[in-house]
Amino acid sequence: MVDRDRPAPIERLLSVMARLRDPGTGCPWDKEQTFRTIAPYTIEEAYEVADAIEQGDMAALKDELGDLLFQVVFHAQMSGETGGFDFDAIATAISDKMERRHPHVFGDIDMRDEAQQRIAWEAQKADERAEQGTKSGPASALDGVARALPALMRAEKLQKRAARVGFDWPEIGPVYDKVEEEIAELKDAQTREHIEEEIGDLLFAVVNLARHMNVDPEVALRRGNDKFEKRFRQVEKHLTADGKQASDCSIDELEGIWSRVKKSVG
Repeated sequence: MVDRDRPAPIERLLSVMARLRDPGTGCPWDKEQTFRTIAPYTIEEAYEVADAIEQGDMAALKDELGDLLFQVVFHAQMSGETGGFDFDAIATAISDKMERRHPHVFGDIDMRDEAQQRIAWEAQKADERAEQGTKSGPASALDGVARALPALMRAEKLQKRAARVGFDWPEIGPVYDKVEEEIAELKDAQTREHIEEEIGDLLFAVVNLARHMNVDPEVALRRGNDKFEKRFRQVEKHLTADGKQASDCSIDELEGIWSRVKKSVG
């Protein structure tokens, strides 16, 4: 049974946020924040949502989604304080966008095939980018790929955008060749600036290889990080059992333990 004397959960959250930002009685930390200072927390909360999903932890996912929603409310509150958009404007804008991008659901277009839906979705997004481009300059297929994205994720998105307009290899062979080419160029690099440039090119080429293999490079590297951490902790455990630390051993000794760990824990 709905308790009509209590505010809806979202109304309560908006009220909590408003009190935290109250100039007189609010929280000193919350009152000092700006869009720029809050942005890193917004990104962090999104990653914590992804981590809870990866771990299959539904209780944590509920909490992390709440933290992420709070970030949206925080930005809405700061904007509303200066006469800008508020939470209702955000909710209205995303509702309008979803209805516009799903005419097969909210309109009278009959579109049952998933491939057709994807093509129509991308066409709608392209139209929106073109319209935005007329306001800020010539439109580009790469418009809208946020610079604040993690580098691997942004590289993949840039490549996908370019591929949609035909800038892509149809076969994977040249993609392998490009990785090998970038490795060779890295080996020839002499200055720090040139080495950095070539490492960037190599990483971009590896992301392209992952994309052609339908592998998310961000997920792949995150799992690679987890694997390394698991194995390294096992190495440390072996060393502790022998009364040693990693710094006490030669690289050959550490490599030997590492090889044994790989065989035992995968």
